[in-house]
Amino acid sequence: QVQLVESGGGLVQTGGSLRLSCTASGRAVGSYNMGWFRQAPGKEREFVATVAWDGRTTSDTDSVKGRFTISRDNAKNTLYLQMDSLKPEDSAVYYCNAARNVGTGWGVNLSIGPWGQGTQVTVSP
Repeated sequence: QVQLVESGGGLVQTGGSLRLSCTASGRAVGSYNMGWFRQAPGKEREFVATVAWDGRTTSDTDSVKGRFTISRDNAKNTLYLQMDSLKPEDSAVYYCNAARNVGTGWGVNLSIGPWGQGTQVTVSP
């Protein structure tokens, strides 16, 4: 199985930026759609953004459109999430994993491995 390690979170003011990274180890994930998900306290984990295996196609949830950019470097087995114009409602623990199209949107594909520990993002008002 793949081990996923997220990093780059922190405390930032409204309007600030952060860049998250997710490094996979154990085997290459270059053939999978990969995605970012987040979970705020008391809420279910939700889809944020996904990028196709070749990096050419991306999709993201409406609430982050125009502010977040997902990308990947298959040579480094690493996924990124550039987050700009952050809002307090973006505060959550962010996780990466493989993603799959579930018809009505995107969900997680746990076939490559379990969730990592996530990285905390906190946006102050």
